[in-house]
Amino acid sequence: MSPEKNLGMLMPRKDELQGYRPQDGGAFASSYPVASRVPSVWDYWPILMRHKWLIVTAMVVAMGLGAIIAFSTTPIYEAVGRIVINREGADTVGLKSSDAGASDSYDDYMVAMDTQTHVLESDAIARLVIAKLALDSNPAFAGKGASSASEPTATPDDAALQRATPYVGKFHHALQINSIPRTRLLEIRFSSSDPALAAKVVNTVIDTYIEQNYKTHVEATTRTSDWLAQQLSELQMKVEQSQEKLVQYQKEHGILGIDEKENIVTSKLDELNKELTQAEDDRMQKESVYRLASSGDPDLLSNLDPASPLIKLRGQQDDLHRQIAEASVKFQPSYPKLQELNNELAAVQSDIKVEVQRLSEKYKKEYLAALEREKLLRGSLENQKTQENQLNESAIEYSLLKRDVETNRQLYEDLLQKLKEAGVMTGLRSSNVRIVDPASPPTMPSSPNIPRSLAMSLFVGLVGGVSLAFVLESRDTSIHSLEQAQMITNLPSLAYIPLASGSSRALVRAKRSAPGAALASAAQPKSQIAEAYRALRTSILLSRTGQTAKLLMVTSALPEEGKTTTSVNLAIVLAQHDARVLLMEADMRRAGISQLFGLQPKIGLSTVLAGKTEVDDAIHPVPGIPNLSFLPAGEAPLYPAVLLGSPAMRDLLAKLSANFDYVIIDTPPVLTVTDAVLLSKVADSTLLVIRAGMTDKAALRRVCDVLAHVDARIVGVILNAADANDPDHYYYGGGYGKYYHESEAVTTVE
Repeated sequence: MSPEKNLGMLMPRKDELQGYRPQDGGAFASSYPVASRVPSVWDYWPILMRHKWLIVTAMVVAMGLGAIIAFSTTPIYEAVGRIVINREGADTVGLKSSDAGASDSYDDYMVAMDTQTHVLESDAIARLVIAKLALDSNPAFAGKGASSASEPTATPDDAALQRATPYVGKFHHALQINSIPRTRLLEIRFSSSDPALAAKVVNTVIDTYIEQNYKTHVEATTRTSDWLAQQLSELQMKVEQSQEKLVQYQKEHGILGIDEKENIVTSKLDELNKELTQAEDDRMQKESVYRLASSGDPDLLSNLDPASPLIKLRGQQDDLHRQIAEASVKFQPSYPKLQELNNELAAVQSDIKVEVQRLSEKYKKEYLAALEREKLLRGSLENQKTQENQLNESAIEYSLLKRDVETNRQLYEDLLQKLKEAGVMTGLRSSNVRIVDPASPPTMPSSPNIPRSLAMSLFVGLVGGVSLAFVLESRDTSIHSLEQAQMITNLPSLAYIPLASGSSRALVRAKRSAPGAALASAAQPKSQIAEAYRALRTSILLSRTGQTAKLLMVTSALPEEGKTTTSVNLAIVLAQHDARVLLMEADMRRAGISQLFGLQPKIGLSTVLAGKTEVDDAIHPVPGIPNLSFLPAGEAPLYPAVLLGSPAMRDLLAKLSANFDYVIIDTPPVLTVTDAVLLSKVADSTLLVIRAGMTDKAALRRVCDVLAHVDARIVGVILNAADANDPDHYYYGGGYGKYYHESEAVTTVE
C-alpha cells in the first residue's frame, strides 16, 4: 500500500468537514475549531519585540533630551536651617500661665507646630526678610526685574516693606517649612541659584522669626506691667484710706495707746494664732507623711527619709536580685552559691521589712505628737480669745483696723515687687525658640538632579516607546501570525514558511544563472524552508477530503505574497514523496515559474486550451527532480480568464488528474483578476497563501468572501515569509535553527 493510501486512512470523511457555505453566514468553519482564551501579559511580548528598535530609539532620544535639559538648567541650591520650639511655661512676671499645666498631648503638639509653621510662612515675615536683605534688588532672587534703589537694612521702613510686597509670592515659592515628626524641630529651606544668598535668607528668616516672637512676649509683659501699675495705684489709695480710718478711730475713742496688760493679751493671742497655724501645717505635713508611710512602700519611705538605712538595704536587695538572675542562668536552683544568695536576699528583705515597720512607727508617733500639740494650742487659743473678748471693744476694733492697714501695706509691697520684676523682664529677650542648626551655603545643587533626571527621561522614553509601539500595532492591519489568520478566516493553519535571508535582487540574479539554487526543497533539503514545505505536504495529505484531492490550486489575495514559490516547492516535496506531480502554470499574465526555470516556451497551457498544441507536447520534465513535470503558461492570450473558465480547461484537468497523482495549479491573485476564482470551482482543494507583515486583514476577509461565494473548497492558509526571529513565530520556526545545522537562503518570489 502506498504512503498516500496509508495517510488516506487517517483523513476525515468529506461529510465530517464543515467547509464554508453561503448559508453559514459568511464565515469559514474549520474541522479544527480555534479555542478561545483570555489574553495574558505575555501575549503583548511579541509586539514589544517587533518594535524593539523603536522603543530603544525613543529611550535614547528621551534620555538625550533629558540630558540636554538637565545640563542646560540653572543649578538651584537649597540651604537648610533648623530651630526648636519649646513649650511655654510660666509667664515673664513669675505668674503661672493659663496653659502651663496643660497636658502636652499630640493634638496640642500638632496645633502648636502648625501655628508656628504658618507664622514662619506669613507675609509679614516674608516682607521683613525681603526688605532687610534688599532681595528686590538682587538679580539672583528678583531676576531681570531687579531694582537698584533698595539697600539692605536691619530696620526696614514702610517704603522698603512696600517695595517688598510684589515679591512675597516668589519668596513663598522658594521657601519651604517642614515639621519633623515626633519632635519640636522645624526645618526651614530656601532655594536660590546663589548658595550664599540661600543660606543668608534662611538665617534671616530665623532671626526675624525669633525677633518677632520676642516682641510678642515683650508686648505681653508690657501689658501686664500696665495692669499691675493700675492695680498698684488703687491699692495705694486703699492703704491710705485704711490708715486714715485707724487714726480717726483712735481719735474718736480716745485710744492714744494700749496698756501693758492689753498689749500682753493681744500679743499672746497673736502668738498663739501663729503657733496654731504652724501647728496645723506641721500636723498636716506629718499626717501626710504618716499616711504615705502606712502604705509600707519602701520607695516612698526611702524618699521620705534619705538618711534611713532603707536606701542601702534596697541597694543590696537590687544587687542580690541581679546576682541571683545571673547565677540562675548558669546554675541549677540547688547550687550552693545560688542558695546562699537567696538566703542573703531573704535576710535583706527581712531587714527592709523591719526598717519599714520602724519608720512607720516613727512617723505615726510624730503625727500623734503633732496632733496633740495642735489640740493644746487650739485650746489655749480659745482661752486666749475669751480673755481677748473681755477687753475693750475699742481695742478689738483698733486691732482689726490695724491689721487691715498691715494687710493692705503687705499687698502693696508685693505688687510693687512684681511691677519691678516686670520692668526687668521687659529688657530681657524672653523667647521659647532656639536655633539648632544655622544654615550654611550648600556645596551641591538640589536641582537639577542629573541621575534622577536621566532615569526619569529613560522611563519616559520607555513608556513613550511602548505606547508608540502599541499605537503602531493598532494601526498595522497586516497579518503577522497564524493565530491572526485563524481568527479572521476560521481556517486551519497548514504551514509556516520562514522568511528567506539575503538580498532579493542578488538571489534573483543567482536564480537566473542557476535555477536550481532557488528551489529550496530540492537544492537545500536540510534548510528550514525545505522542512517547512515538507510540513506543508504532511498537512495537505492529512487534510484532503473525499476519495481524491488531486487538483491543488495555490493562490493568494494580492501579488508578491509567495504563491508561485509555494507552488513550486510544494510540487517538489510531493514528487520527493514518490508521487507523480504536474506543476501547472495557470498565471498566463505573469509566468513566474517559467522565469524560475529559465524557460520562455512558446507553447504551453494557453496553446493547449486554444487547440493549437497537444498537452503531451507542452509538458516538460523538470531536470534533476524525478516524478515532477511542468506545464508552462505559454504565450500570453488576450483573454486568459475565458480560456481558464472554458470547458476545455475542465476537460484538460480531468485528463491530467487521470495521468498524475497531483496537479499543482499556480494561479494569479484572487483580488487582482478572476482567473483564480474560476479555477477554484473545478479544483479539489484551494491553498490560500498569505505573506506575514504584508497581507492586509481586509484583503484576507475579502478573498475569503469571494472564494466562498463560488463555493470554493479551501483547505487552509499558509503563512509565508515569516520572520523566524519574530516572537510571534517562535513556536513555529524557532526550533528549526536548533535542530537543523544547515540554513540556506532562498528568495520568495511571485
